[in-house]
Amino acid sequence: MISIPCEEHSLENGLRIVLSPDPSVPIVAVNLWYDVGSRNEGPGQTGLAHLFEHMMFQGSRHVAGNQHFELLEGVGGSANASTWFDRTNYYETLPSHHLELALWLEADRMGWMLPALTAEKLENQRDVVKNERRQRYDNQPYGDWDERMLAMVYPPGHPYRHPVIGSLEDIDGFTLDDLESFFRAYYAPDNAVLTLCGGFDPTRALEWTERYFGGIPPGPGARRIAGDADAERENHTVSSQTVEADVPLTRVYAAMRVPTFDDPAFYAADVAGDILGRGRASRLHRSLVLERRVAKDVAAHVFPLMTGAAMMLVRATGNMGVDPGELEAVLVEEIDGLRAVAGEEVARAVAMAETAILGQLEVVAQRADLLSMFATHFGDPQRISTEINRLRAVTPEAVATLAGERLGPENRAILTYVPRTSA
Repeated sequence: MISIPCEEHSLENGLRIVLSPDPSVPIVAVNLWYDVGSRNEGPGQTGLAHLFEHMMFQGSRHVAGNQHFELLEGVGGSANASTWFDRTNYYETLPSHHLELALWLEADRMGWMLPALTAEKLENQRDVVKNERRQRYDNQPYGDWDERMLAMVYPPGHPYRHPVIGSLEDIDGFTLDDLESFFRAYYAPDNAVLTLCGGFDPTRALEWTERYFGGIPPGPGARRIAGDADAERENHTVSSQTVEADVPLTRVYAAMRVPTFDDPAFYAADVAGDILGRGRASRLHRSLVLERRVAKDVAAHVFPLMTGAAMMLVRATGNMGVDPGELEAVLVEEIDGLRAVAGEEVARAVAMAETAILGQLEVVAQRADLLSMFATHFGDPQRISTEINRLRAVTPEAVATLAGERLGPENRAILTYVPRTSA
């Protein structure tokens, strides 16, 4: 078993603190997870969580404009953030002796962001997010795959039915009141986990955390996940869709609803995804790229989602001139083939997953992020030390059962992109 040093604390206002000291490194990672993501957005609010992530870097009562970045970079540090379906996280990595600066910056925007919120800042970041959507989704080959696929995989009313980026129409409609309501509901210490990882003194870190975060009041309480998380259990007929677009090559996506991250059966799905698509020895690469030569690249990934159902995504980009129907047929054949897996395939997939986890644990910033994740989703950051054991427990029988119950045609959506033909 891996042993990651980890101690847990909490403040009276509900802020959970995870400390993982590592005196072997001269840096410290500060990682703050808020338990809010796109699943918390109601009708007409798609993209609000992501827009708010941008707004959090626009200053707070004691930090002007772009000063969050300037102060950190001035001491040799870096900062960023990301929004996902189930969470939003903010993180810094900086020299250990400047830890107090990062804690003060995070506390100031958690407690005093609203006084600095202005219409000008909202319009500025609204334009940034809209341009991001255009560049990454609307004007990118295959860029809208997730918007299309989520609507196929998750039925109406499910909180994962829309992409994290949101729609241009909704982004255009947000007001300062929307942002203030969102902040008051979700950006509170009792809805957050603060993780410190690296070279720092735990006693001093706790003193600073109490000093800067302790005076921030808890939130109003009742927080909701928008929509119906149980909608995936209904008789939802997933379909196939073919899109003629400005893409260079045919590409086929297949997606299936699988158990959520907190379900023990998730690990069989995770291993199944690795058997299909991780590495050059995976089934998809060996079959579609090397043997049949119908695809130039392949991939498979399982999204570790927490609400109702997670998702396995499999894709293949065809070689020039490949028939879309043939590409889909061979891709589906490999998915169906998971109902019969060999022990060595499972062992290989588990070994590769172990290697990936160990690689993450070697980097203090990624270690901090994992600790925040396990504390937020499972209430147990110590789970980081036993995660590999859950992968090792996956058997060929478990993968075969998962494939038979969750990866069949009754639970499968197929999205195909084909190059646009000349008029």
